[in-house]
Amino acid sequence: MKKLGLLCLCLSQLLISAEVEVTADKFFADEKKQISIFEGHVVVIKEGDKLTAKKVVIEFDEKKQPLRYIATGDAKGNLTMNQKKYYGEAEKMTYEPTKSLYTLEKKAFLHEIETDKKVYGDYIRANQNTGQYEVDGKGAGPVKFIFKVEDKKQ
Repeated sequence: MKKLGLLCLCLSQLLISAEVEVTADKFFADEKKQISIFEGHVVVIKEGDKLTAKKVVIEFDEKKQPLRYIATGDAKGNLTMNQKKYYGEAEKMTYEPTKSLYTLEKKAFLHEIETDKKVYGDYIRANQNTGQYEVDGKGAGPVKFIFKVEDKKQ
């Protein structure tokens, strides 16, 4: 399959002029609806963050700035939140840059690399600005939180 490599100039102003690079097998844009759709082996790279999925839809505002990234189909990402590195995966991952908000839905998993904390649920919302996390099983099963505790033995 031929990879379609795109460096979206319209995305170059995202979050303090950070450069965003998107590669995919297919690309479609609708200027009236203000969306770009990338399909097939999609990879989105912004600074140290990397997102992969089968499909990514980017919604823009009237100034051509991204409002929302919606990744579906085996969405996985290496993310930075509050100067901490995370790995996340879900059937659907949404990032809202203006709100610094990540939402992971359906079979969601978020792993803080340094502390090895892991959260599982059907719905995970992480706010970069406030450092708040919300996790819900949505009836699909219990929420699970795994972390390590060092026992001080004397």
